[in-house]
Amino acid sequence: MTDPEVRQIKDSRVLAAMSHPLRRRLLDVLKAYGPQPVGALAERTGQAPANVSHHMRVLGESGLVEEATDLARDRRERWWRMAAASFRWNPEEFGDDPATTAVVDAAQSLNLDRHVALVRAWFGASEEDQREWGHGPFSADRWLRLTPDELYAVSREVVAVFDRWSARAVPDDGKAREPVFVLAHGIPAKP
Repeated sequence: MTDPEVRQIKDSRVLAAMSHPLRRRLLDVLKAYGPQPVGALAERTGQAPANVSHHMRVLGESGLVEEATDLARDRRERWWRMAAASFRWNPEEFGDDPATTAVVDAAQSLNLDRHVALVRAWFGASEEDQREWGHGPFSADRWLRLTPDELYAVSREVVAVFDRWSARAVPDDGKAREPVFVLAHGIPAKP
């Protein structure tokens, strides 16, 4: 069964477009904050609006984002939104062409770099910020003994938890809710 809100990436050119470090950050901003005008995207990423506009056009040409013309106040203001709630890709679906393999390998490496950078940034946050979040931030790891099918089952369960929390309606209870990055990796490894 496929989720219409999840776009399966199967084109290496689209994967390359979304793997650029700034484009990845721009996608993350749209995921965390919803549709944004170019000025807000530039401010949140510390980039010049012209640079952000260029990268948003590349993401748009790849079908990863779309213009949100209905949100613009005038013809000069350009708003962007995600084209799907999330994106997923499986390295096995790209074939074994050497050029494509290089793109997939680079995308996996850059994706992990982004994950690690976000976690490291949290560890570098001020003591005040860390105290504010109390016991919420977590790290969990386990050594499991699994077959490939069992590992796939674990991944589906973890993704289902992430999907349930990301799809929930945010309660209107007056409490401030900040973007939180959650990740999980399940990989065969040797201790």
